Amino acid sequence: MSDSMQAIEIATPGGPEALVPTTRPVPVPGPGHILIAIDHAGVNRPDALQRAGAYDPPPGASDLPGLEAAGTVAAIGPGVSRWAVGDAVCALLPGGGYAEYAVTPADHALPIPKGLSMAQAAALCETFFTVWTNVFDRAGLKAGERFLVHGGTSGIGTTAIQLARARGARVFATAGSEEKVATCRDLGAEALNYREADFVPWMQGEGGADVILDMVGGDYLPRNLKALAEDGRLVQIAFLQGPKVAVNFAPLMVRRLTITGSTLRPQSDLAKARIAARLRAEVWPLLDAGTIAPVMDQTFPLAEAAAAHARMEAGDHIGKITLKVR
Repeated sequence: MSDSMQAIEIATPGGPEALVPTTRPVPVPGPGHILIAIDHAGVNRPDALQRAGAYDPPPGASDLPGLEAAGTVAAIGPGVSRWAVGDAVCALLPGGGYAEYAVTPADHALPIPKGLSMAQAAALCETFFTVWTNVFDRAGLKAGERFLVHGGTSGIGTTAIQLARARGARVFATAGSEEKVATCRDLGAEALNYREADFVPWMQGEGGADVILDMVGGDYLPRNLKALAEDGRLVQIAFLQGPKVAVNFAPLMVRRLTITGSTLRPQSDLAKARIAARLRAEVWPLLDAGTIAPVMDQTFPLAEAAAAHARMEAGDHIGKITLKVR
């Protein structure tokens, strides 16, 4: 193994053109960590936020973008017993995925599900960790409840639809084109084109949503509250239209509503390890059986990471975008 590796760094905060090739030293795994020889890396909106200077890496993490990847274990740090060199893994990363090698806590890695390619495996962790912790842990979605996800054809959306359906919820989704609406329906959701109709009366006509997963923010916040059923829970995971809006909170008390949310990256290593353990027990069997699978959009060479970001930010993609590293 060489002492240096090819990577993509953020030259200066800005648009996709800020992503440029570089050469970096291969990182060394510390206690409890593994080094992964990356085959494919996932591309996610937090990567774009970091590129724009709006989402700093946590202390001690690589400054390179990339929060998930799949590959093989190249080295193990002291105290690691659950993985061996050569094991095929997919993993949640603290950063550094846009490179030939990256380190991550050993407990944040999972085996590659049966039948999935490296590209598919690289598209799992960021979205599955996020959906599980927000929809099931925080919002407590149960079988038989009504679940609405906005942006149904995003990586988060396609994952949320499948997981909610697999666990017995009735699933609704919004999307911005007829092609995207059709994709949501193919995944098992009842879907609405938000450019042509308002989701609030649609959901109210169905009795309201017990849980809403939203990444839009802005004027969606008061509209989401109207679309919730009594005792409904709104989970906020991003603010594509901004985090500030005027809201009448009186219905929150009268209708016993809950607003919650989280970001994944700043959580402790222990918290992420616990999510990984739940996924391995509850979700990986569904992936192994082919009951659910990542929806894939397009794969770009690592050197074309800027093009991958441009596609993601254009909003035309359906499912996950990945980078081929090897």
